[in-house]
Amino acid sequence: MATRIGIHFTHSTEDAQSQPGTNSIDNSQIRLTDGSNIFTNNLFAPGITVQKVRYQMASLDAGFKYRGYAVEAEYYRRKLSDYIGSGTSAIPNITDSGYQIQASAMLLPKLVQAYVGASEIFGKFGDSAELRAGFNYFPRGMRGLRLNGEWILLDDCPVGYTAVPYPVGGSGNVFHMNFELNF
Repeated sequence: MATRIGIHFTHSTEDAQSQPGTNSIDNSQIRLTDGSNIFTNNLFAPGITVQKVRYQMASLDAGFKYRGYAVEAEYYRRKLSDYIGSGTSAIPNITDSGYQIQASAMLLPKLVQAYVGASEIFGKFGDSAELRAGFNYFPRGMRGLRLNGEWILLDDCPVGYTAVPYPVGGSGNVFHMNFELNF
């Protein structure tokens, strides 16, 4: 059996200038749990605009693999605080949390993998969830080349951009397929 356990912490002070355009593939927007960008003018109330925010996140993850079967899970807690901008003294610290879990099995060793997963996010501005099931086909028997097909059921998705197959605020079914080549 192979195992992994990890503990992670990250923090930064972010501003609207460090947030590239919404559709940039390198973008990682600071969003509330309802999907709203924290730097949106008048988001919290008229006249309140966040120009800077301190972002902190801690997570714990674990996983194991055994004879073609795997389970992995992660729990995180995020805190937004120390706002700078007009009227921001009225904004309390925002803390939210979430988890994800995924199980997989190699149906045909080194060739076909099936997986299922779930995740949820809990926060003051709304909760969201997703369920997913899919497969990976490795035509050359290695990870660097694969065909992936997936079904996802979204419920109030708080994230989305061009590199993922779902929109901010999306609810409903998503079906997608992609071919990946790592080099």
